[in-house]
Amino acid sequence: MIYPKICFFLFIILLNFYYSTPAKCALTPSSNCVILLHGLARTSASMDQIAERLQMEGYRVINVDYPSRHKKIEELAKLAVNEGLEFCYKEKENRIHFVTHSLGGILVRYYLSLNEIPELGRVVMLAPPNQGSKVVDKFSWVPGYEMLNGPAGYQLGTDENSVPLKLAPSNFEIGIIAGDRTINLILSTAFDEPNDGKVAVKDTKLEGMKDFLIVHRSHPFIMLSEEVIDQVLHFIQQGYFMHNN
Repeated sequence: MIYPKICFFLFIILLNFYYSTPAKCALTPSSNCVILLHGLARTSASMDQIAERLQMEGYRVINVDYPSRHKKIEELAKLAVNEGLEFCYKEKENRIHFVTHSLGGILVRYYLSLNEIPELGRVVMLAPPNQGSKVVDKFSWVPGYEMLNGPAGYQLGTDENSVPLKLAPSNFEIGIIAGDRTINLILSTAFDEPNDGKVAVKDTKLEGMKDFLIVHRSHPFIMLSEEVIDQVLHFIQQGYFMHNN
């Protein structure tokens, strides 16, 4: 009667292995790195909640802190994106994704207009001024604007100096999330249409984008929303947002 007992014991061991191993593997997306780029006049701390969530899901994450108020877009793009890529290449990841806020999305677009990233995966942009911002047009003359926003702040308008308007449409997988709520009643006077206090909803859009979503959030705090963070993760994993029809 010893053989049935041995067989039962082995069965229990195999059963435990069967249920435990897949769960452990599911927590770690293989060879995926995510580069986070904050917005103008912000720091990497503004993207901490997204970074923590992605790390919990098993992604390798670098939350880049770059001097957004001290250089032009051309310099910032090279500086910030290269720092992220160096981290991901050191980790020998096979796919590299980006999650950006505001100016961070323009840096990715500018970098990709001049460079190729063979490992490029998906890009999620939060409140990007892809068609420029009318706030720059209306308020860039105000004393203190340059001190608060630096040289890059003058490159985000809708006039002939606009860097976003000089860039080509998207030729990579990109999902855009726009906010339609504002907490800045002064800056919102630049708009006569839905906006997040810094960028009009329609001006976040980009030809070639794969998916687009509007949330009831403002520009400064869109990245802190749990709803938005869920959507960021979903797009990176699936290539589309969760739409409630």
